[in-house]
Amino acid sequence: MAVTSSMAWLAPDARGERVAWRRLAGFRRGWYRCLGRWTDALFGLTDAVLCAGGPVCSLPRLSLEPVFGRGHGSAYGALAEGAVGVEALRDLLAAARPPGWPLVFAVDGTSWPRCDAETSPDRGYYYHPSRHSAGKPIVAGWWYQQVSQLNFDRDSWAWPADCRRIPPREDSVEATARQVRDLVSRLGRTAAVPLFVFDGGYDPIALADALAVDRAQILVRIKGDRVFYADPPARVPGSRGRPRRHGPRFDCKTPATWGPPTAQLTTHDNAYGTVTVAAWARLHPQLAARGRWAGRPQAPIVRGWVIRVDVEHLPRPTARAKKTLWLWWSGPPGTVPDPGLCWRAYIHRFDIEHAIKFQKAALGWVTPALRHPGQADRQTGIIIASYAQLVLARPLAAGQRLPWERPRHPARLTPGRVRRAFPRLRALLPPVASPRKSCTAGPGRPTGSTTGPAQRYPAIKKAA
Repeated sequence: MAVTSSMAWLAPDARGERVAWRRLAGFRRGWYRCLGRWTDALFGLTDAVLCAGGPVCSLPRLSLEPVFGRGHGSAYGALAEGAVGVEALRDLLAAARPPGWPLVFAVDGTSWPRCDAETSPDRGYYYHPSRHSAGKPIVAGWWYQQVSQLNFDRDSWAWPADCRRIPPREDSVEATARQVRDLVSRLGRTAAVPLFVFDGGYDPIALADALAVDRAQILVRIKGDRVFYADPPARVPGSRGRPRRHGPRFDCKTPATWGPPTAQLTTHDNAYGTVTVAAWARLHPQLAARGRWAGRPQAPIVRGWVIRVDVEHLPRPTARAKKTLWLWWSGPPGTVPDPGLCWRAYIHRFDIEHAIKFQKAALGWVTPALRHPGQADRQTGIIIASYAQLVLARPLAAGQRLPWERPRHPARLTPGRVRRAFPRLRALLPPVASPRKSCTAGPGRPTGSTTGPAQRYPAIKKAA
């Protein structure tokens, strides 16, 4: 297939990108140190994912890539018996973050469908956007939650800061809070307080309560019909009866209840036109002592900011009606939200969805039909390390486009085009893995041995 190049291929010294080359080579050495058993095979799988000519549609086909240098049995053996240091990989991802990117992180989850895999344990029922079961967008499988650092350029790049599997019996709010808390501790004492952006599927009040003492800001999309309350007025001395817990009502769909905003911003954006952001401070919902709050003598008062974002128009002409965006913000005591940062952070939150889609469709994240969740965790580590290398290789790649593709500036290359150029980059990088050792075929399964039927595990249905 003919491929045209939008710029000549230059050697590392000629391009003056020594820092970028050192960062990429250093990450590859760090990833190699994160691997335990089957180290070279796991590292070879990572290179095979990056150097494959198209979307990864089969795990054994990766063994045909010259960079893997082993048989297809080693691909399965590496995922079945290999070892990936999860904590070491998280430390590496936190240390290798792209410099200059804002401390804004998006959090999103995705499912690994294993509907008919009755021998796979720890499966739950999760939402899937395109696959249905009994007419509902729910599949049985595993759930992975990814945290990615965002940049505010108009592209789909994001840095994978963490990705972990959430077991079906684990509380999703506590698991999310622990994931945020772990990343904050790895970031260290930063100048700015990290901001974590969530979509509407997360519980904003429960997350704000779980992260109340942590140095983290959270920004969650909420429905436009939510109702909040301000603090009650000061109690008159000598008054009888139970003190009031809720003050004036704030109804998102009733402008007469809003009152003057605490902070307001009007700005112009090339894609959205005039953007108006209004924020109201010290609002809280009315909670009942049931569900998550059933174990407490009294439901807590969880205060935060309610932010309203209104834009002049959407980026592209569409038949969809323009909707007002409502957000919930909370953070450490003494911090206040930046309206300009909040609305841009949520708009760029969708970059993590593009990254997850690329990891699944192009890198083959959920392509292997694996039985055990530990194997899926090792495959996840390979995909995250592969995508991180693409981010680091972005300033070094030359644009190689197919004849029907439009030319792009080298600074605007997509993840797919950087991956297309990665084989050339890899040839210029110092070798990391050990060369393959010569070996003979193993003895195979003993004659007359049987394994018997595998144990069956029903998918776990979690109560709402």
